[in-house]
Amino acid sequence: MTITAATPPAHRAPVDLARGFLTGGVLGTSLAALVAGIVIERVPLFVTGLAVPAVYGLLVFLAGAPRRLREASVAPCTALAVIESREAVKGEETDVPVRFDLTVAPDGAPAYRVEIRQDVHIADLPDYRPQSVVVVEYAPDRPWQVRIVKRPTPEWEERAAGARIDSAPGPAVVSDPPEGAAAGFATLFGLLLGAAAVVLLFRADLFPQGGAARQPSPKPSVFSTPTPSTTIVTSASSTMVLGPGRSLLDDGELRRAVDSLTQGKDRRRAVTLVVQNRLLSIVFLPTGKEAPHFDLRSVPYDRIPSLVTAARTTLGVESPRSWQLTADRVTGSLTIRITVTGSEGTASMEADGRGEVVRRSPVR
Repeated sequence: MTITAATPPAHRAPVDLARGFLTGGVLGTSLAALVAGIVIERVPLFVTGLAVPAVYGLLVFLAGAPRRLREASVAPCTALAVIESREAVKGEETDVPVRFDLTVAPDGAPAYRVEIRQDVHIADLPDYRPQSVVVVEYAPDRPWQVRIVKRPTPEWEERAAGARIDSAPGPAVVSDPPEGAAAGFATLFGLLLGAAAVVLLFRADLFPQGGAARQPSPKPSVFSTPTPSTTIVTSASSTMVLGPGRSLLDDGELRRAVDSLTQGKDRRRAVTLVVQNRLLSIVFLPTGKEAPHFDLRSVPYDRIPSLVTAARTTLGVESPRSWQLTADRVTGSLTIRITVTGSEGTASMEADGRGEVVRRSPVR
C-alpha cells in the first residue's frame, strides 16, 4: 500500500520561551537567595532559596492537573506500525531504554514517522527487530506520543502478523524536541533577571556604607561571551551556558565544565551544584562562612548521564520538556536530585554520593 506522511505537529515556541524564562527566573532567584542568605547570615532567606524551586515544581504540577485529567479520559487509538530502526540506550537494569524510529499507519489516516523511547525487557529485544510490524497506541490529539503495545489483543496480533507497511518519508516527529538556542538564552536571561531582583532587594545588607561590599572581591566580576559557551563568574558563584549543539550530558562535558569554572582557584567547596541540559551553575562557600557544603571532586560525574536518562525514561514522564539536577548536602550527606517536567506533570529521583538511586517519585 502507498503511504504518505502526515504533517508533524507544530510545537508552541512562544510557550516554550515563556516557560524557559520562568524556569530561569526561579533558578536565578533561588541561587541568589542562597548566596545572599549565607553572606548576610539570614537563615530564612537561605531556606527560601531552597524552597522556591520546590514550590515552583508543585505549582507546575497543580496547573497541569486539569489537562492531565482531560487527557486521561480520552481513549487511546490503536494502529499498526513498522520499526524503521532501533537503538538501545546504555543501561544497567533489566528493562533497557530503547529509541525506536517508527512508521505509524492509523486506519483511515495518513501514515507518519515518529521517534520514541520505551523500556524493553532485555529478553524481549529480539521481538523488536527493524522492519517488524508491531501494534501501537497513541492519544488522538497527541499522535507523537506513541507506545508499543507489548501484549495486543488476538485480533490486532493477527493483523500485525499479516500486515505489510511501507515506510513513510521523514522527518520523524519526536516527543521530546531538543531545546533550541532561543530557549536556552531565554532561560539565561530569566536567571540573570531573577538574581538581579534578589540582589537589588537586599542591596542595603549586601553593600552597606554607601555601597562598600561586606565581602569585597579581589577581582571584579568577569563577563565573557565566547562563541562556544557563555560564562558568568563572580566571587560567590559561577554560571556556564554551553553553545548550541552541545550538552552537559555528553561524555566528560560536565567534569570539564566544572574544572573550567574552578581552574586555578581553591574553589572546590560548593553549597549547591545545578545542572540543566546546557546550563551549569555553582554556588561556592564564601571564605570564613559556615554552611552545609561538599567537595566538587566527590560528585560522581560519570554516573550523572545515566541517572538523568533513567529519570527521563522511568518516572512516567513520556514527553519530558526539561530536567534539572541539583546536588547539595542540606540533609547531611551529598544528595543528587533530578527533577523532570513534562506534559504529564513533574517527577523526581534522588541518588546518593555514589550515584546509586535511593528514592523515586514518579508521576501519579
